[in-house]
Formats: sequence, C-alpha cells, structure tokens
Amino acid sequence: MRKKIIAIIIFLFVTVVSMQAQQKTYCNPVNIDYGYTPFPSFTEWGKHRATADPVIVNYKGDYYLFSTNQWGYWYSNDMLHWKFNERKFLRPWNNDTKDELCAPAVGVIGDTMIVFGSTYTSKFTLWMSTNPKANEWKPLVDSFEIGGWDPAFFTDDDGRLYMYNGSSNNYPVYGVELNRKTFKPIGTRTPMYLLQDWRYGWQRFGEYMDNTFLDPFIEGSWMTKHNGKYYFQYGAPGTEMSGYADGVVVGSKPLFDGIQTFPQSDPMSFKPGGFSRGAGHGATFTDNFNNYWHISTSIICVKNTWERRMGIWPAGFDKDDMIWCNTAFGDYPLYLPSANADPQHYRPEWYLLNYKKPVAVSSTLGSYYANNAVDESIKTYWSAKTADKGEWIQSDLGNLSTVNAVQINYADQDVEFLGKQTNIYHQYKLYYSADGKKWNILVDKSANNTDVPHDYVELATPVQARYIRLENIHMPTGKFAISGLRVFGNGNGEKPAAVKNLIVLRTEKDKRSAYIKWSPVDNAFAYNLYYGTAPDKLYSCIMIHDFNEYWFRAMDSQKTYYFTIEAINENGVSEKYKVMKVE
Repeated sequence: MRKKIIAIIIFLFVTVVSMQAQQKTYCNPVNIDYGYTPFPSFTEWGKHRATADPVIVNYKGDYYLFSTNQWGYWYSNDMLHWKFNERKFLRPWNNDTKDELCAPAVGVIGDTMIVFGSTYTSKFTLWMSTNPKANEWKPLVDSFEIGGWDPAFFTDDDGRLYMYNGSSNNYPVYGVELNRKTFKPIGTRTPMYLLQDWRYGWQRFGEYMDNTFLDPFIEGSWMTKHNGKYYFQYGAPGTEMSGYADGVVVGSKPLFDGIQTFPQSDPMSFKPGGFSRGAGHGATFTDNFNNYWHISTSIICVKNTWERRMGIWPAGFDKDDMIWCNTAFGDYPLYLPSANADPQHYRPEWYLLNYKKPVAVSSTLGSYYANNAVDESIKTYWSAKTADKGEWIQSDLGNLSTVNAVQINYADQDVEFLGKQTNIYHQYKLYYSADGKKWNILVDKSANNTDVPHDYVELATPVQARYIRLENIHMPTGKFAISGLRVFGNGNGEKPAAVKNLIVLRTEKDKRSAYIKWSPVDNAFAYNLYYGTAPDKLYSCIMIHDFNEYWFRAMDSQKTYYFTIEAINENGVSEKYKVMKVE
C-alpha cells in the first residue's frame, strides 16, 4: 500500500512538472516584477505598480531591459525569464530629484553599455558598464551637461554617437551628435520632427483622438538604421491613452537638419484594443537570431495616470523597407525568439476560451465583481474580501475545451508598498475539471518565491477541461484581486463565420476619420479590423469586442486607405473580408 501511494505521488509530480516544461510562448503584458510607484502623491486613489518608457538592448547575447523608476534593471537570455539587478543611478548631488532613472536612455558603444536618465538639469551622471550582468557600473561623465528629457542614444555604423530627446506638446523632438571622447555636443540640437495632427488623425490627443483639452505630445525618441536609411521613432499623442503609439519618420541621415524626410502615415506600433492597450514610447531591437522586436508602454491608468505596463511585439521591415510591428492578437500567446521564426506564424492558434463566461468566486469585495476578471479589460478587476489562503476564482469555459495556456493578471487592491520590492512573491494553485466535481492539479506554484504580477504558464501537454479554478495561497500585499484570468486554447467548436458586409464611411469634412460598420457574426465575440495605405501593407490592427461598429479617427487625410476584417471566437478566426479600398 505504501509503495502504491509513493508511486501515485511520483506520478502526479511528474505530470505537473511535465505540464510546465520549457515554454515556447509568452503573453503581454510582460510578466516581470514591476515596482510600485515611489511617489505618495500618486497614491491618493490607491498604491499600485507602475513603470513605462521601456528600452531593451541586446548586449553580448543578453537582453537588458530598463524602464522608469524601477531602482534597477532586468536582463534575460531568452526574453521570458528576467532577472532583476538592483541599482540606483542618482548621485549625492541629485538630492533635488525625485525620479530615479525616468525614461532612461540606454546605448551600446563598442563593448560598453551607457545609461542616462531624463533630466532638465546639467548634473546627471552618464554611466558605463562592460559587465552589466554583474551589476558593475562606473561614471563615464560625472555631470552630463547637455541633459535632456526622454533621451535616447544611437551609435551609427561608423561609430559616431547621437542623442535624441524631447517631450512636449509645443516643441519638436531634437537630435545632436556627441563627441565620443568628451561626450559634449557637436554643434547645437537640431529638430527631428514636430507632430502634424492636422494631417495624421492618430496624433490627436485624447482617448477619442479629438484634442479635447490638450494639444498632443511628442516624446520617447528611438532610432533604428536599416539598409542605409534612418528610422526615427517617437511616442505620441499621450501616454494615458489607448491610442498611445510609436510613429516613424524616415531620413537619409541620423540628424534631420534640413534634409527631406518621409513620415509614415500610420504608427509602426499601435494597439488601441484588446485586454492590454497602448503601444507607445518604446524601442526597437534585434534578438540573437537577427529578428526585430519592439517594446512599448501599455496602459492601466486607473489609480493614477502613470499606472502602466510594458508589451513586446514582433517587428521588422518589408520588401519595400517599410518598418512594421505586429500587435494583432498582441495580448494573446506569442512565440518567443527562435532561429526559425516566421513573421506569418508569429503565434500559436490558441484563442481566448472564457470571454465573459460564467464565473464563481469565494467572496467579493464591494463592487469588484467576479465577471470583471473575464471581460478583457485590464482596467477592471475582481477582488476577494481578503488575501487569505483558500480564496478562489473559477471560470466555466462553457464546454469541454482544449486548454494550452493560462495567464493570471493580478490587480492592486489595498496594497501597501511604495517603490521597488525585491523580496515579495505570489503563490497559487491552478486546477482543472471536466465536470466541476472532480478536480486535478494543472499548475502548482505553492512553493514559488518570485513576484509574478502577470504570470503566464504554457502547458507542455494540453488538457481537456470545462472548468479552471485559481486558488490563492499567498499574495505579496493587498487583497487577492484579478484583472484577467485568461484561458487560452481551443473551444473544440466551429470557427466564426466571415463578416458579410463591411462599410467604411469616410467624410470629406475630415478625411482623418471614418465611421465603420459591419454585419454582426452570431458566434463571434470580437473582430480584428486591419488597415493600411496599401492593400498588401495592412500592418495596423484594432481588436474590437462585442460591437459591430467603430469610430475610426486615425487616418492620414492625404492617403487612400485599405481595410479588411475578421471575426474571432474561442475556436479560431474567420476568413478575412475582401480588402476594401477607401478614398
């Protein structure tokens, strides 16, 4: 009998471990141990995690990630497992500065990494390291006098170094060359680009791109060189908006001092729909297989304007050297970097199984209702009354489904921390069941010792389940609260039918805008609307849940546009509508 019990325990252990074998996918928002806002004045509506303005550079085969006010940085060799190095970059004479490395600039010169934080002063240090993995840093310039807010570094193929900076709704972003020995500017800053929201609709400020109470902001510079051309990237029109995006201007030199430039009509990274929205103020980098990626800021912005996260998406250049970033299904599972990456197959065919489906919970705090955890909005969440061990939430998938992965997005309810924490952790168990009576362990993280606010688990072996239950064991702080219990796989049913009729009404009054309607599909819960300025370049995508209409205000008033749409449910996507030309 004893041997039989031991055998059963070993079998269960091996089964659980095998389910959590090496992952090939990840899921946005990026699952790292985000720090909490360090500013008490930002916490009047509740303490919360916050960061933004990310940069990733590939240095000696590792990916280094810096972002705003994290009191350190992360590194990874696979873009999935991130290790945090605790480090503060302010010096004793920066005692009048609240931000610790806000919107940082990170560059690579030869074998040296350089780092600099946003400042309007002349007293910030420019740092250097040849071993950032070991957290070894020293001042390169004690006081980098030129300063600059939202800075970015770019080293050209000839070794010349440039800096770009600026964040304003009145002035352009600027660029200047730096002396490689003294790191002083060579000449004066030259304007790179000023927003043209009179032409480009997506540049208008506001959640509805209407310039309601402010003019749009331009900020967050980045430069990428490809085939002898310079792709200057900038964030606009506002960090707190779903339409926060990274635009592109192409030139023949690293400084646009009087040369002809070519703004792309649509932003390269744009994600105004879905669970996690926003894709602005970021950076473009290559992986170890020479594939391009783009990281940007995504929004929550509930407890404070600056409550934000980060997302990473595949990017690249097409045959005509147009830069693109693929945010379609950008918060569904995506493939990690690999040698055989295929831009046409950048994600597995796994779909959301539990959108707005029945939920049961152990308790509910106030009006933080259970269905907030399955409504595909990171802004809303369910909260239990406590953080006690044993609080739970259970999702009914509606029918027996193939489950391939689960993402657990924790929310901040009654949390207690300010600033970065390095010794906190989540612990939980995930169960699955075919009938809601007999339960099996799906994932056991009861011994986890890491902070995983957006944990994502890919199963090596998919399971057949109708019910998924998440049981709390330990929270770092606050209540047991979930903004998204997201289950991915296939519902084992029919894919949605194709949209039969797509109507795009673009008016002469304002050709930046259009009213778009389409025939509803009975078995679809969402739609992907694709568009672009050429029929073979529909690189922008908006995911729209529930409704069969969209007020679209993001066009270039001087260009012809092309549209298509597909319907989505838990079983897959429909065929796309024939590409439509709209003058």
